[in-house]
Amino acid sequence: MDYKMACPANQTVELNQALLALDWLLGTWESDEPGEGNFPSIKPFHYIETLNFSHVGQPVINFTFNAFHAETKKPMHRECGFIRMQPGTNRVAFIIAQNSGLVEIEEGDLTGQQLNLQSQAVARTSFAREPHVQKISRVIQLRSDGRLEQSVSMATDNQPLMQHLHVTYRRSS
Repeated sequence: MDYKMACPANQTVELNQALLALDWLLGTWESDEPGEGNFPSIKPFHYIETLNFSHVGQPVINFTFNAFHAETKKPMHRECGFIRMQPGTNRVAFIIAQNSGLVEIEEGDLTGQQLNLQSQAVARTSFAREPHVQKISRVIQLRSDGRLEQSVSMATDNQPLMQHLHVTYRRSS
């Protein structure tokens, strides 16, 4: 068997029964137009992003988010992690590691094809850039037009929770 670090979608293994309510996420999604990022402490920016949601048959979805600057195409933000569901409920947890040195657990509810998540725990490297992120909330939803939409809000040491990112995606696989 060939073991690889990547977590490609497994076409030969059925999705774990615990995750059937999230099957609409599976696959690769690409931003259909540049997403918008802003926050009081940074210059507004535009980005393109690819999301990949896959599984290997376990009761967990693997994911990677890779963002690139819309104009220069230079790598920006990266996140990877896992999605779990509490058995017998609509409770969902995202376990996330970011290339900025931030690690978080977001939990929330799945309602239809919409996830509403709030950070439950945020940790960072001892030398993370200030101001430190204190809270994150995220909404991911499959729209009626088949596009995926994500909005991320953030609070830092000196700013209350406010929208930071907004982007829509089209399924590419």
